[in-house]
Amino acid sequence: MSRGQESGKVRTMTDVTDAEVEAIDLAVVAYLDEGDWHVADLPERSLDDVDTICRELRRYPGETGALALVAVDEDFVLLIRAQGSTVRVLISDASAATDWPIARSAVDHLGVHVDLDDEDQVPAGDLGIVADMGFAAAEMGELLDDWDLLPEDVLSEIADQLGFGAEFDALVGLAD
Repeated sequence: MSRGQESGKVRTMTDVTDAEVEAIDLAVVAYLDEGDWHVADLPERSLDDVDTICRELRRYPGETGALALVAVDEDFVLLIRAQGSTVRVLISDASAATDWPIARSAVDHLGVHVDLDDEDQVPAGDLGIVADMGFAAAEMGELLDDWDLLPEDVLSEIADQLGFGAEFDALVGLAD
């Protein structure tokens, strides 16, 4: 089945190429079900844009919604949380939208204007995306300000703070 087909239906394609999907270092879904955290890889077919990721997230039974943790080309992180009809998005570097369609879909979803000449790495979106789960917006801001951390390390720290760090690290190969 081609990338453009699912269950016999032709899917509208974005401008995401196979190479851009391959540049996604990791894409994980995490959700809390009956008091236990579950983590799994997000399927490649769901990584075209924020809307496609949201549709995938809604398939998971999380009590607090489902959370996508995405790292792209050792460049930026993208968090997307779908909880019922509510979608919350956080991107660590809005300027990545000039180079990456998935980042562009995030800033478009947020309604953020990105200046093509702006080279400052500034997060955009909801810093409090997981504040109700114990990781405050101020802490998230501090974490995203640490440019010495690789994106997968940022996501590992978020996972650890939320209580599924060991599972996340094992899934993505960061465990010792």
